[in-house]
Amino acid sequence: MVKFRELTTSSGNLVLAGKSAENNEKLIEQVGSEEIVLHTKAPGSPFVNIKARTNGPRTPITKKDIKEAAVFCARYSQDWRNNKNDVIVHYFLGKDVYKNKAMKLGTFGVRKAKEIKVKKEDIKKFNKN
Repeated sequence: MVKFRELTTSSGNLVLAGKSAENNEKLIEQVGSEEIVLHTKAPGSPFVNIKARTNGPRTPITKKDIKEAAVFCARYSQDWRNNKNDVIVHYFLGKDVYKNKAMKLGTFGVRKAKEIKVKKEDIKKFNKN
């Protein structure tokens, strides 16, 4: 079984993150077409997938869930590791992710991405949790 980094949002939704290029490939394979995926604007971050809660009542994915997942994504990115500054994270639906044969392992293309700026202070707070 493939292991991913995991986070549970404050509303109870599961967030999965890849740990390597190979792991990112596995993560993208299991993403549903309407599920939200995140990745930093800069190369070198985990792909992150927000899963709707399956135990108990289903809860919609909120802006707060996306922000929490974006902080999680930014925290494990090379951009954060190298610069220790704000990180731009893109988020998009699973159906907007594609791969062609020329793309190396762990690399994907994206259509229709939205952007969120993750503040340095929020990443530092996440490190303390």
